[in-house]
Amino acid sequence: MEFAFYICALVAVLTTARVITHSNPVHALLYLIISLLAIAGVFFSLGAYFAGALEIIVYAGAIMVLFVFVVMMLNLGDSVVRQEREWLKPQIWIGPGILSAVLLVVIVYAILGVNDQGIEGNPISAKAVGTDLFKTYVLAVELASMLLLAGLVVAFHLGREEKAGDVVSVRGGAPSDASKRKTEEHA
Repeated sequence: MEFAFYICALVAVLTTARVITHSNPVHALLYLIISLLAIAGVFFSLGAYFAGALEIIVYAGAIMVLFVFVVMMLNLGDSVVRQEREWLKPQIWIGPGILSAVLLVVIVYAILGVNDQGIEGNPISAKAVGTDLFKTYVLAVELASMLLLAGLVVAFHLGREEKAGDVVSVRGGAPSDASKRKTEEHA
């Protein structure tokens, strides 16, 4: 299982690097799907079968299909491409590069300081995950659900189109003469 862990981890790291460096968004999303599948393989090799199955079903399945459809439906124009090229200049990436180097040093230090203990994983059942989520971490689960709901509401309001005759807000509770005329014209 250790061999599978290291192979899946290597694939996850390499494909995630391709996600970050690839210029075509559809190809980058396909690499992200491979990366998520490799992370599921890491979960399976550690004995967390439930987490691996959820990774495949939720992330590599549903969410990535949604991402692929959104990217393919967005008709990105030349102005967006020019703006992204501005973001790819080296001086923009100095800060994230330094933070990534620090993270890499910490990871290498943690790996080399293990003293060859090996990787041990204990199988975790779905019942144990559910019990922990809704007993020990119930507040975190509820806060995450509220955050997702707030994101959904914001996305709905930002994404909707206002039609020419719609009245967005009316002060004082009574419609204005202009809005009355528009409603009469459409009736």
